[in-house]
Amino acid sequence: MVDVANLAGIKVMIIDDSNTIRRSAEIFLVQAGCQVLLAEDGFDALSKIADHQPDVIFCDIMMPRLDGYQTCALIKKNPRFSAMPLIMLSSKDGLFDRARGRMVGSDQYLTKPFTKNSLLQSVATFAPVRD
Repeated sequence: MVDVANLAGIKVMIIDDSNTIRRSAEIFLVQAGCQVLLAEDGFDALSKIADHQPDVIFCDIMMPRLDGYQTCALIKKNPRFSAMPLIMLSSKDGLFDRARGRMVGSDQYLTKPFTKNSLLQSVATFAPVRD
């Protein structure tokens, strides 16, 4: 069990075309003390990542214009951002989906609907250690 008590100040980006998912994730994360950045698709996310340098990124798979796999691949191919932990979000829980996420460089796979605890556990697992 990872310590979810010390997440204050960690910058988390949520990339999802669903306003409901973005808002619920934001509420959970803000309650835990995280700074939250929201993006509604891959293009929106790519411009914000450069400006805000999030500590952890959650990325939905099924999105218009640029899907989660493409978004993840673009982030991971950029040397400035390749070390950023990226967690795929999806309502699809198949082996193929998980494998494809790994192939484009995702660090973890979280199935929707996620719980507050599973979201915070993922952040705690990948967040930079603070003194």
